[in-house]
Amino acid sequence: MDATGQDGDITDRLVPPLRLLVLADTHLRTDLSGLPPEVWDEVEACDAVLHAGDVVTGDLLDALRARRPVHAVLGNNDHALVGALPDRLEVELAGVRVAMVHDSGARAGRGPRLRRWFPDARVVVFGHSHEPVDEPGEDGQWLFNPGSAVQRRRQLRCTVGVLELADGAVVGHRIVPVS
Repeated sequence: MDATGQDGDITDRLVPPLRLLVLADTHLRTDLSGLPPEVWDEVEACDAVLHAGDVVTGDLLDALRARRPVHAVLGNNDHALVGALPDRLEVELAGVRVAMVHDSGARAGRGPRLRRWFPDARVVVFGHSHEPVDEPGEDGQWLFNPGSAVQRRRQLRCTVGVLELADGAVVGHRIVPVS
């Protein structure tokens, strides 16, 4: 035992991963009730929110920011947010370099293209297609599109994403269906 009466070194304790809710293509104008209740539950269960564009209104960002820190990028439908959001963003979270962009371009060549755009990113979060993507890219980079929580388009269900990061590594990633 040490002087504090604890067994072991304090650095031996496990730190829980940083849990990120990942959204894109919410397309909500003024009525935020269009966001399913499970999404708000996910907001409460996360440490921060990433939004990969097509937010459409600052009202949603304000509502999210009232609950958790938010990192967001501009989507092609975010006309009211031009100048308020960047086209691309790179942040370091839990020691992991995370890049964000709305439109990653065509599916063909996506991995190499995102590696060129974000050479230092471990994870690239994107949106635009409303199609969930949770797959390896080039040279160990992870590609992640949460789909859309409100407009499923050709998908069976609406979806969001969850990323878990800890100690410079991606320790969890999944697409979560919502109603």
